Amino acid sequence: MKARSISYVALFTALTAIGAAVKIPVPYIPFTLQILAVYLAGALLGPRLGSLSILCYVGIGLLGVPVFAEGGGLGYLFKPTFGYLLGYILGAYVNGWLINRFNLSAIGSIFLANVATLLTVYLVGCVWLYGAMKWMAEAPLSLYQTLLYGFFIPAPGDLLLCILCAVIIKQVRPRLSRYINVKELNHPWAKPTL
Repeated sequence: MKARSISYVALFTALTAIGAAVKIPVPYIPFTLQILAVYLAGALLGPRLGSLSILCYVGIGLLGVPVFAEGGGLGYLFKPTFGYLLGYILGAYVNGWLINRFNLSAIGSIFLANVATLLTVYLVGCVWLYGAMKWMAEAPLSLYQTLLYGFFIPAPGDLLLCILCAVIIKQVRPRLSRYINVKELNHPWAKPTL
């Protein structure tokens, strides 16, 4: 991996940590801006480097650096919200893959890629939430409660972030190609389309 790619991964790892610091407490799942970093990492770095940046973020947090919304350390593996962090890794890959595979450049299509990413994160997160509450916390949630707290309550805010991020990606990608060797990142938008 080239030094430039490493610096991009490090930048998005840091952006994800900053997104975790901005949080609004809601029951079970704190609402943060981490998902913005997930969308941006996938869209701007591609599936491989985008998901690697989120994987580095999760790894740093598990090593004990308090970069997660509620701290850090190996004990985080037993938190009901850890599945969302795993979902972020897969979500960044999905976002980057969709944008690369279909060469998405319109705001609407980028928004749909962001929604697919969000659904990926929610799927992994809700499965972990359900299992963690049932087997680790011994305070089982019904399927309805899991979907309520793990999906329906945070979904409206996250959908707004999908729209915001689609606009940001649409504006940033063409301009970014002037400064980043996008061929190095294996992106289809090496020639920006406006």
